Amino acid sequence: MRGCGFLQNPGLAGPRWTHASFLADGAGSSLTGGDVNSNDQGTEKKGRGLVFVISAPSGAGKTTLLTKVMQEVPGLRFSVSYTTRSPRSNEQEGKDYHFISPSTFRKMVERNEFLEWAEVLGNRYGTARINVDALESEGVDLILDIDTQGAKKVKEKVDHSVFIFLLPPSPRLLEERLVKRGEDPPETIRFRLANAMKEVSEAPWYHYIIVNEQVEEAVRQLTSIIIAERCRKLKNAILKEKMRQWEEQDGKNYGRRLS
Repeated sequence: MRGCGFLQNPGLAGPRWTHASFLADGAGSSLTGGDVNSNDQGTEKKGRGLVFVISAPSGAGKTTLLTKVMQEVPGLRFSVSYTTRSPRSNEQEGKDYHFISPSTFRKMVERNEFLEWAEVLGNRYGTARINVDALESEGVDLILDIDTQGAKKVKEKVDHSVFIFLLPPSPRLLEERLVKRGEDPPETIRFRLANAMKEVSEAPWYHYIIVNEQVEEAVRQLTSIIIAERCRKLKNAILKEKMRQWEEQDGKNYGRRLS
C-alpha cells in the first residue's frame, strides 16, 4: 500500500523532482497514523479537493500517462475540456472532450463559464470553472490537462493548485512520436515542435517535472506526487488532532509522572 511521505530538499528553489520513492511496503504504513481520525484513514485512497494541472508538449505521452494513473489511483476525476475542433478517430464525446460549435463556445465565454480558455491552431479550448469545496466534500481530486498558457491562468485563480510538467526524453523522440501518431500533416507537426520549445521554457515555474522515458516509471512518479500532496494537505489536521490527544491524555499528567 502507498503511505504518506514526502521527500524534498529544502534548499532547492526550483521544481520538486520525483526520483525519491514514496511507496511503502505493507498495509497501513502511513505517516498519518491509524488513530488520527477514522475519516482521515486511507489518505492515499481519498481525494482532498486538490487540483493537479498537467502540461506537456503535444506527443509527450500525457494521455497514456493520465489514463494509467487514473486507473491506479482512487479519488481522481478528469476535467473534460471543451473544444471547437472536430474529434479525432479515437476520441469520444464527454470522455476526451466536449466537442461544441464556435457559437456555443462564444456564448459560454460571454457567460463567464470558463476558468480559462485559449485558441490553438484556429481551434478554441476551454476549462470549466471549478468548485474546490465541492470536490473536497466528495473526496475527489481534479486532473486538468491544459497547456502552459492555461496553467498560468489557473495559477492566478485557484489557490494551492499543483503544477506538473511532463517532458519527452528528447526533441528527436518527440518528433518521432508525432510522426508515428499519424494524426497531423507535416506543417502541423512542424508547428507543434516549434511550440514545444516555448512550452518547455515555462517548465521551471512548475512544482514538479517528470521525464516520460518509460511510461511505468512516469506512472510511479505521478502517483507518488498525488499521494504526497494529499498527505501535505492533511498535515494541519493531523497535527491539530495529535496536539489535542497530547493535551488530553499526556499533558495533564506529565508533571505528575516526573515527580
